[in-house]
Amino acid sequence: MAKGKTIADFKHAEKVGTFSFFLGIALAVIAGLPGSVPTATATMAPLILTIFGLIVGFLNINEDEVRSFLIATIALLVVMRGGIEELPIIGAYLVDIVRYISFFVSAAALVVALKAIHDIAKTR
Repeated sequence: MAKGKTIADFKHAEKVGTFSFFLGIALAVIAGLPGSVPTATATMAPLILTIFGLIVGFLNINEDEVRSFLIATIALLVVMRGGIEELPIIGAYLVDIVRYISFFVSAAALVVALKAIHDIAKTR
């Protein structure tokens, strides 16, 4: 890579990032559905979702979206801990889906937060 270029500057970064986002969300929803995924696959889902989340964090979130993305991540994690399982009928299903989505989004948020901290430190 040329000096001054980032990983998000390569030719197909936007397509790879978009594909990773949609694939990550779809996998999280499918893995969260009861009985939809064999146990062996379910144990690999957090790792796969984390990898997709890292890709999304590197490729999809630009400087203008950092604040909104991190706030949305915090909101998602609060919802996950906020007693969603108490909802009648659908609560038990939503808990697992949101848990798998949190694997995905937390990894992306880690990358975005570290990039933001780096940018802040670089300007001081």
